[in-house]
Amino acid sequence: LMRMWAQHKTLDEEICWLDAQIAQHVKNDADAQRAMAIVGVGPITASAAVTTIGDPRQFKNGRQFAAWLGLVPKQSSSGGKTRLGPITRQGSDYLRTLLVQGARSAVVTAGRRHDRVSRWIVQLQQRVGYYKALVAVANKHARILWAILARGEQFDPSRAPARHERPGPCPVTA
Repeated sequence: LMRMWAQHKTLDEEICWLDAQIAQHVKNDADAQRAMAIVGVGPITASAAVTTIGDPRQFKNGRQFAAWLGLVPKQSSSGGKTRLGPITRQGSDYLRTLLVQGARSAVVTAGRRHDRVSRWIVQLQQRVGYYKALVAVANKHARILWAILARGEQFDPSRAPARHERPGPCPVTA
């Protein structure tokens, strides 16, 4: 029992050291700091996104980035009728998992916040249910993350367009 307790203590110390390393990386990386402005994106997700993506301009837009992560529905067509299935789950499993977990946090706390994205999350959850809203929020977070990293700008949740709003200012501000 004492040997297991000592191993547990050693693991706790390693986890603390790793957390400190991640915090140091985020502190020194402007892209990771900007990414953490998204509700549900913390130091681990921001650090993983910056290091996994590399150059975000390799993607034409946020939709392409979300598709690369596998956060879009699989499509099957027959006879001119398109059917949407489950998400494709391509790309980085680790980053996709972190974005979904961050989306879970955003969905659970959306009722307590009053920005446009949070209002959209509450309405979406009422309309399509918890799990579909979860994937939709992860998709939106991926698109916002791409915009932040590709353009090098700050995220402003009060200006972020909610569902399918195209005209007007970009959700990312300088």
